[in-house]
Amino acid sequence: MQKPPNFYIGIMSGTSLDGVDAALVDLSSPQPKLVATHYLAYSPALKADLLALHQADFNELHTSQIISQQLAHLYARATADLLQKSCFQAQQIRAIGCHGQTIRHCPDQGYTIQLGNAALLAELSGIAVVSDFRSRDIAAGGQGAPLVPAFHHQVLRHASVHRVIVNIGGISNLSNLPPQHGTTGFDCGPGNLLMDAWIQAQRGQLFDEGGQWAASGRVIPELLEALRNEPFFNVAPPKSSGRDLFSMAWLRSKLAGDEAPADVQATLLALTSHSIAQAILQFCKGAQEIYLCGGGAHNHALVQQLTVALPSYRISLTDELGIGVDWMEAIAFAWLAQQTLTGQSASLPGVTGARHPCVLGAIYSA
Repeated sequence: MQKPPNFYIGIMSGTSLDGVDAALVDLSSPQPKLVATHYLAYSPALKADLLALHQADFNELHTSQIISQQLAHLYARATADLLQKSCFQAQQIRAIGCHGQTIRHCPDQGYTIQLGNAALLAELSGIAVVSDFRSRDIAAGGQGAPLVPAFHHQVLRHASVHRVIVNIGGISNLSNLPPQHGTTGFDCGPGNLLMDAWIQAQRGQLFDEGGQWAASGRVIPELLEALRNEPFFNVAPPKSSGRDLFSMAWLRSKLAGDEAPADVQATLLALTSHSIAQAILQFCKGAQEIYLCGGGAHNHALVQQLTVALPSYRISLTDELGIGVDWMEAIAFAWLAQQTLTGQSASLPGVTGARHPCVLGAIYSA
């Protein structure tokens, strides 16, 4: 007998700071069914304010709370637009899983901060909201990230084929799904965030479409070596990172100042490619298939470099597995909300390093 529909909304606004992905998902069966999607871009002013909050500044506590309210209104608007587009009512949705916008991620110091004012989002949307997914895992000694490998473990694991799922967002991270062993996963390093920041600073573009600008430049070996010397790359997992480390200030500290801008872009793309490939070769022994998702999956130059760096692997997109590259994380946060409401753990100690599995997230009733 078929189960009745079980609808959730997942909202994701990631490290790339480009906007809000909202996905309406039917989670009545083990394989999520994507019903509708909606994207809402950040305004340049909001993106600038969020970037500024990554650094300590005067009155940042007050500023962060004001921006949290702005984000809640934006998330509520994305929700309303999604419901209108799909002809759904708020009463049909069990909950919204909302990651919020990360502005600090310091698990080594016991905390992480995501903005979004979930209570206000529940009030505005009339739907229960689950948020703050990272804190419980950090309280148990974990990294609190990445969170999506638990979803990959549940939905994309194959009984006999060793898969690796690589999400290339602002930060790149992977989920290692060996059939006979436990799932592992970790952040590899910068995904798109440095490439996006560099092209915006140099050419006023939000991103390097298809990696065309990077492909027009040449890798600077000395710069690539300096970037790869960052200790993070040599730390064994579990590990996670973000703009706290991989910022424009970090990049500028490595530059001599006379590099051709296109060559810097080529080198940043090489850094992303190398860090992903090295992570797979070192920590995903025996993998057979690699599936890419996230915005970086659209970067043809990056995908080509990964194909060259990993010639023994079959590299494809998660579309082949039934989940589109642009909506993986939003769908995952809908699933995470369901896990929370049903009292099931959504953390994997093999990924985050927590002492034990945890039920993640805080619930704000409608």
